[in-house]
Amino acid sequence: MVDDDGHFGERVAEQYDESSAPEFQEETVERTVDVLAELAGGGRALELGIGTGRIALPLARRGVPVHGIELSRAMVEHMRAKPGGEEIGVSIGDFATVRVDTAAEGPFSLAFLVFNTIMNLTSQEAQVACFRNAAEHLAPGGCFVIEVMVPELRRIPAGQNIVPFRTGPTKWAYTVYNTATQDATCHYIEVTEDGRGETRTIPFRYVWPAELDLMAQLAGLRLRDRWDGWTRTPFTENSAQHVSVWEKPIG
Repeated sequence: MVDDDGHFGERVAEQYDESSAPEFQEETVERTVDVLAELAGGGRALELGIGTGRIALPLARRGVPVHGIELSRAMVEHMRAKPGGEEIGVSIGDFATVRVDTAAEGPFSLAFLVFNTIMNLTSQEAQVACFRNAAEHLAPGGCFVIEVMVPELRRIPAGQNIVPFRTGPTKWAYTVYNTATQDATCHYIEVTEDGRGETRTIPFRYVWPAELDLMAQLAGLRLRDRWDGWTRTPFTENSAQHVSVWEKPIG
């Protein structure tokens, strides 16, 4: 069943920060914030899909003013409960279309989407709209940053369309890909302490680096950097993810 906040309602929000994924480790968060703070360059930052504040809160502690756009009220409520969470402004809604009023404080120096969140937009049209929305919020010279996986299609044997990415005694997760439409659905299965099974599904649309570059071009942005990750290791054909930086031209 889909909750009032889409696929990221209270059930997900209350467990979100308990993830053991590398993205939630303190060292990874600090590296991420290092790069984002540098790109903000003393200006304001806009996080699309701010969630529970995993990145926004430490970025704000660095002195970067942060505003967020978030569809899930439950995720925002959990951010509000953390130290400093009440001080961050959030606009509730779809980050592909919601506009933040910049009349008083001016445009943003940085807009960013982390942890595969661009794929939560399940159509190419919505992803293109996201780029345009980000560009409209940016000052000339400002940057739009996306962290996202490279589609794992090379892991799919011929004739199959499923890639497992988590296995364990009580938890399993796998992705079902449709290579004709670039749709993907992640399925999560968990056996609770009372022996009952709980399932959850989240739809995605996977997207290639070159396709993102075209979306950026349509929005008037140009590629500035692309790395394998937040350590700024060069991106190669064997990279499983990328951090890409597009900038809004000056003049």
